[in-house]
Amino acid sequence: MSPDPHLAVVGAGPAGLAAALAAADRGLRVTVIDSAAEAGGQFYRQPAQGLGARRPQALHHQWRTWEKLRDGLAAHIEAGRITHLKDHHVWCVERKPHAFIVHALLGPEQQEPTAMRADAVLLATGGYEKVLPFPGWTLPGVITAGGAQAMLKGGLVLPGRTAVVAGTGPLLLPVAVGLAAVGAKVAALVESADPKAFVPHAATLTAHVGKLAEAAQYATALLAHRIPIRAHHTVVAAHGTERLEAVTVAALDADGRVRRDTERRIPCDTLAVGNGLLPHTDLAEALGCRIDRGGVAVDEEQRTDVPSVWAAGETTGIGGSALSLAEGHIAGRSAAARLRNTLPDAGAWAAAARARSRLRRFFFALDTGYALPAHWTEQITDDTVVCRCEEVPASAIREAVDELGAGDVRTVKLLTRAGMGWCQGRMCGPAVAGLTGGEQPPAKRPFACPVPLGVLARAGEPGETTQG
Repeated sequence: MSPDPHLAVVGAGPAGLAAALAAADRGLRVTVIDSAAEAGGQFYRQPAQGLGARRPQALHHQWRTWEKLRDGLAAHIEAGRITHLKDHHVWCVERKPHAFIVHALLGPEQQEPTAMRADAVLLATGGYEKVLPFPGWTLPGVITAGGAQAMLKGGLVLPGRTAVVAGTGPLLLPVAVGLAAVGAKVAALVESADPKAFVPHAATLTAHVGKLAEAAQYATALLAHRIPIRAHHTVVAAHGTERLEAVTVAALDADGRVRRDTERRIPCDTLAVGNGLLPHTDLAEALGCRIDRGGVAVDEEQRTDVPSVWAAGETTGIGGSALSLAEGHIAGRSAAARLRNTLPDAGAWAAAARARSRLRRFFFALDTGYALPAHWTEQITDDTVVCRCEEVPASAIREAVDELGAGDVRTVKLLTRAGMGWCQGRMCGPAVAGLTGGEQPPAKRPFACPVPLGVLARAGEPGETTQG
């Protein structure tokens, strides 16, 4: 290891920024590598400077926290302690003796390769949306809830004039309120979770006063914008010819099945649908890190089981920005100590550790309440396209399982090509697993994003790698 240790932080969201600042505050040399044009991640996604946004804080929550992160990053960059590499799409982290090589593609077109050497890596790669198909979900006008939020925050774009926000999870609330706040008519907020599911976890949930206040603010905003809430309902189908024109929603019974006598058609030109998030684990899996319950497994210092690799934020499990900040802070402190061959002082981050424990309990209770309807796959008709990249319908997957004997996602993939397309199963994976009747296994992809063959051919050539 070099006398001046260098930490590469992949991701510039709340976790990555908190980790970078904590490490740099303690004298470590840090490079933050991120695919976006500006720091902030999805939670603090910033509009392009050319748009001239006068009040970007109007579309954000916890803006003062972002200002502290932003100003801290700027101060460390000016002092030379942090290097921020923007528009760098990391596709692989290569383990070498006593070092790591971080491979990335530059710019929006992701064609020009670059590589950087570091003594240790901290993965803060966030999460991505769980996409579940239903009849009509491929119509223009049907977008993910996170996609709608990204359009608002990053592009100041209103996706439509009349919207339905549907699915399950806490993300639906800010999306519905955000759309209404900028002039869209939100015809309905359709939440599939049963309010009764949260009762067993009432003590855990109500112990978080700040979260209760946040929920109350959203409830007030929903009332102010007159947004109808349809709890324990789901979208049955989206309708339209060339684009979305309406959606049909229906109530769910106690077993999570659609009650056909409750179907109602709602005219709209936009459907923002979300069913929770999944951790981004591609880089961690390629490095050989252990995956536990869908996220990267870490210890009390946020260390993975691969030496000199830390992980923090949504990549270790979905839990929101506050949990990401706590985990990032702990990871950055730990890395700063370990890379200088000293034992970290856990007492120095005791407050962050307590917050981490509380928030992990809170989000476990929240996730339990926001579980998907037990029979959601029954809503997928045989002609519904499940894998959009390879245009594989549900009928082909069911045939592979029922008639050809496929018992796992990999066999279904071999028989139907579902998951072999451009996204490599990132989008259709949960749906294919649900139709197969099993859990979605770790993907073990060698690359975190598509890579031109020419880049692969030149990888490792002399002169490609630079010291960050």
